[in-house]
Amino acid sequence: MATYEVFLKKDGKDEFRHAGALDAANDEIALVMARESYARRAEGNLIWVANRNNIVVGDDAFVGANTDKPHRHHDGKAVAARRKQQREESNPT
Repeated sequence: MATYEVFLKKDGKDEFRHAGALDAANDEIALVMARESYARRAEGNLIWVANRNNIVVGDDAFVGANTDKPHRHHDGKAVAARRKQQREESNPT
């Protein structure tokens, strides 16, 4: 038996969302069980079933390398302030 992660997506531009996990003997049975367990009430139009053994996980040390880049996370205040300054300089009223 293998553990599978189940993802569902509704029609349209919604993203796939994790619906749950299940144990199954093979991929085909996992897909049928996922449909019967997680999509019985039309919760989604598309379904992904991923064997948990095939999921690659990045640990804290790997992901942590991106925490030292504050320039990638801003709320736009610096850009707004610079544009306001440029407008004031070009229209001195």
